[in-house]
Amino acid sequence: MDKEYVVLSVFIAVALILSIGTIFLYQSSINEVSLKLSQLSGKIDALQAKVSNYEYRLMNVEENLSNLSSNLTSTAILTIAQHNLTAPEAVYEKVKNSIVLIKSRIVLETLFGKTYTSAEGSGFVYSPDGYIITNYHVVENAESVQVFFPDRSIYTARIVGVDPYSDLAVLKVEAGEKILYPLVFSDSSKLKVGQPVIAVGNPFGLTATLTTGVISQLNRLLESPGGRGIPGVIQFDAAVNPGSSGGPLLDYSGKVIGVTTAIASTTGEFAGIGFAIPSNTVLRVVKSLIETGKYEHPWMGIGGIDVNMEIAQLMNLEKAYGLLVTAVAQGSPAEKAGLRAGTRIVTLSDGTRVTIGGDVIIGVDNIVVFGLTDLLSYIEEYKRPGDTITLKILRDRIEMYINLTLGAIS
Repeated sequence: MDKEYVVLSVFIAVALILSIGTIFLYQSSINEVSLKLSQLSGKIDALQAKVSNYEYRLMNVEENLSNLSSNLTSTAILTIAQHNLTAPEAVYEKVKNSIVLIKSRIVLETLFGKTYTSAEGSGFVYSPDGYIITNYHVVENAESVQVFFPDRSIYTARIVGVDPYSDLAVLKVEAGEKILYPLVFSDSSKLKVGQPVIAVGNPFGLTATLTTGVISQLNRLLESPGGRGIPGVIQFDAAVNPGSSGGPLLDYSGKVIGVTTAIASTTGEFAGIGFAIPSNTVLRVVKSLIETGKYEHPWMGIGGIDVNMEIAQLMNLEKAYGLLVTAVAQGSPAEKAGLRAGTRIVTLSDGTRVTIGGDVIIGVDNIVVFGLTDLLSYIEEYKRPGDTITLKILRDRIEMYINLTLGAIS
């Protein structure tokens, strides 16, 4: 019995020792974990402090970048403004010696015989060997032409070639030892509405004058002295007056983007709109005038009017677009291709008398034709006499296709 108590006592003692050890180890683990948590908390606090510091520094960087961007924008705007303010005078200095005044002695046939008058306009140097570009209407029916340079030298000019359908003419002067300064041309197909432009010419026979403005529209159709529409014409608002015709329209680098040809005015003085023949047309025509003395335009041989709402209603057309064929010239490419004009004459609400019932051209070579401007622009820019085009037409409201081989008119 005593032995059993001893064993039991020893067992209890051992159990107590183990319990105390376990409690001690547990407490030690808790302390160790607490210490590690405390250390981790300290590290987190330190990291948070660093993050806060970085956030503050980032805010300063963003503020500095914002200020820098604002300053750069202001500087860029100022630089552009300064450039635009100084560009016109820089361009003028660059081109002024290339601009000429042209005076023509014009022959007029009257019932009482010949009589004479005079015409004045502008022009500019095309090549160093004496070729000068101007408008056709400046030298139309001219018996003699003189060219006046800014240095007051005067030369008699020979008319090399004229094109009344694009209102362009090329003159030639024999300047001898005189150095001529040709202007450089730009690609007019890249022009944009709103682009700043500079017009230089000799209005009223005065020394070369500069005016500035912007391109207000592109691809206008302007009637030429030859009675044919000039497609792709540049409309601008730089002031031009009598005598400026034939002068260059320039971009702000001083390159020719067009030749000033007309002003929209009933008085002959500037009324807010000017027109210029685009440089790409000028280059194409001038090259031919120098080489052959003429330029052959592609010709269909039709008369027409753009379809409006009233015409569409009269012809029971679903959509008011296309070019209504009102006349077909005898023996023309259009007649050979089978195009038909109408036979019924009507008077529109604005008093215009129109022959309706004919074919309506609504496409050419897969390009939509909304009116005469679209058709003329396409064939003038991309086609030549002898080329064949495919017209999409409406005949009695039925769509069909007609092939037409273009003729020539010069």
